[in-house]
Amino acid sequence: MPPAVLLGGASPGGMVEGDESPYDAVVRELAEELGLTITPGRLLVVDWVPPRTGRTEGVMFVYDGGVLDTVQTDAIRLPPQELRSWAWSTVAQAQWRLSPLLARRAAAAVEAATGGGTVYLEDGSRVC
Repeated sequence: MPPAVLLGGASPGGMVEGDESPYDAVVRELAEELGLTITPGRLLVVDWVPPRTGRTEGVMFVYDGGVLDTVQTDAIRLPPQELRSWAWSTVAQAQWRLSPLLARRAAAAVEAATGGGTVYLEDGSRVC
């Protein structure tokens, strides 16, 4: 079976807070947005995103969240003010469920998870 990507709204994520590492932010965001206590694995994707109207440039990190068992899946709780639903999605399903940028990032994360490397993107497109 092909790998699946967990999609919640756009996917669990958020901003790094002051004096917080990206890794600690992932742990916090998973707890806040999904109600899960997970120790993320290795870094899968680094994606530099250029500035857009109303937003500064940013660097996005995607970590390996591992494989969730039934107990963890059943424990997912979404904050209604932030997320309305979640779904397991194949890469093909993610292509039509997500914005083009997020779909490219999700595909790169699956590629990195199965290939064993880390992928560097700029605006969702692979650089190296």
